[in-house]
Amino acid sequence: MANNESWKKIFEDYDINNHNFKKEPFPLSASQIKISCQDFKTVAQKEVRILCKQDSRTDRPNVFISNNLFLLPIKNGKYVIVKGEGYVDIPDITTPPKTYNSELDYKLETSEIGDSEMQHLDFAYASSLIRTFMNDDSLVLTIRGRKYTPSFSFKVGKQLIETQSVQTEVDGGYEGRKNVVLIEAKNSKTSNTIIRQLFYPYKQWKTYTQKNVFLLFFERRKDNGFYYIWQYGFTDENNYNSIKLIKSERYLIDGPNV
Repeated sequence: MANNESWKKIFEDYDINNHNFKKEPFPLSASQIKISCQDFKTVAQKEVRILCKQDSRTDRPNVFISNNLFLLPIKNGKYVIVKGEGYVDIPDITTPPKTYNSELDYKLETSEIGDSEMQHLDFAYASSLIRTFMNDDSLVLTIRGRKYTPSFSFKVGKQLIETQSVQTEVDGGYEGRKNVVLIEAKNSKTSNTIIRQLFYPYKQWKTYTQKNVFLLFFERRKDNGFYYIWQYGFTDENNYNSIKLIKSERYLIDGPNV
């Protein structure tokens, strides 16, 4: 991994290896990262955004993996390095796919241009698959893109994490009469993902609405054309590690676009 050397230097510069992670996380700023990595030559070795993008367990540099650490943003330009489990497994769905009959009675020609996760999610919604999975015919698209969270706090194990205005991104957010559904979408097979991608938007929208807030992880895989949906929830909204899988299905959409 290109950023192994960068993070090795960051840990050495700020004596992070000797930090007592059982007591508290280690705070780290974007400016500190820039100072440590200023003499590296490539963008991947010095760009803060790239260095801090650790969306799966294997995206972490070696020094994180060997010490059971993960990274969380807590404010614009501010991070904490935390000891513990930062990721959740996305189990493969091996049950036979359900054939879903699209509610569209005409072909969506524009949805076939490109191969982005957003367009596959939009097609699943237009076909009414999202409504069907959630058993909620009232859902309409109301949330998309990047927004900043209000301040909130939570725990990872016994460690208290406090955040202030962290940027989050929701691939699709849908509101119905009683429910809000937030979706993280991918267009390839994912074995695990950082819990933050589900937890931060969950905390964010729980602040803004009294409606039920549900979380979905969505994939459309090119190898078989199936649409995969996992529903996750948190048994304790203040506990990062209380995430649990509620249900999952995979579908083959049948309709004018097939």
